[in-house]
Amino acid sequence: MKQQPLVSFILTCYNLPLEMLCTCIDSILRLSLLPAEREIIIVDDGSDNSPMNSLLKYGDDIIYLRQKNGGVSVARNTALAMAKGEYIQIIDGDDYLIQAPYEHCLDIIRQHKDADVVMFDFTHDEGQSDTSFNTPRVKSGTELMRSENIRGTACCYLFRQSVRSQLTFTPGIHYGEDEEFTPQLLIRAERVYLTEAKAYYYRERQSSAVHQTDKKSIQKLLDDHLTVIRNLNVLADRRPYEERLALQRRVAQLTMDHIYNTIMLTRSEQQLDETIETLRQDGLYPLPDRDYSTKYVWFRRMTNSRLGRKILLHTLPKMKKER
Repeated sequence: MKQQPLVSFILTCYNLPLEMLCTCIDSILRLSLLPAEREIIIVDDGSDNSPMNSLLKYGDDIIYLRQKNGGVSVARNTALAMAKGEYIQIIDGDDYLIQAPYEHCLDIIRQHKDADVVMFDFTHDEGQSDTSFNTPRVKSGTELMRSENIRGTACCYLFRQSVRSQLTFTPGIHYGEDEEFTPQLLIRAERVYLTEAKAYYYRERQSSAVHQTDKKSIQKLLDDHLTVIRNLNVLADRRPYEERLALQRRVAQLTMDHIYNTIMLTRSEQQLDETIETLRQDGLYPLPDRDYSTKYVWFRRMTNSRLGRKILLHTLPKMKKER
């Protein structure tokens, strides 16, 4: 019988330069995984020009699928339905894995058979090459979410396929789809191994969706983020007590981020007032009186009054510009 791959790498792309896509694939092939231990699934989400002919050099090392453009959530779901690996690693096609730190993550799942999820870090530093790593901490996903801030991006999680079960990304959400997926993944995980290894190179491209500055894109981003917050809030009400508390913390943090993004992306007092009123109607404002973090406590106090919001509206954009 054919051996089950240890890891299925899910790589999605749309109108990417071929060089970036190949860099991503090559970073996977450099890992200490035998061909039978890895599966590389590439889903082209309807690029204007298919890179298939240029990828023929990879032969049987990759599975390439091209589909009608439906957004990153749909593309990832297509790959998830195909994946046969014991573990799943999601990668955006313009990013890549950093060999030494990612080998550390692979060592964790090889040495700890109870690992449901390995959570690692990312970097924007292309020359990053750390080779020494601390012993990972271990928590349940629910315990982690109750006590710490989590990394929202799904690309920073190496997770067991069976823990994901039927969990997928919500189609139609083009911004913040990870923020809905990762909390639900974590509350399913009994054993999460946390490492600070910077194993993922995240490339900041001005042409990417999250850097679009036109009003339509900004509104879509804010609308998608609000949809994610609402979905998680509904889910929290249906979960057992400990999981509910964990999800409520995440909802509060995402709501804080939503208010912050409204300020930074629109610079509009009217838009901020409308956002606050919408959150109030959804039972998401005022922010819960919890000591989740120093930043959260400070931001909650400031947003609780109109004067505080005016101060944030005029100071936050300037603070970012000065940095």
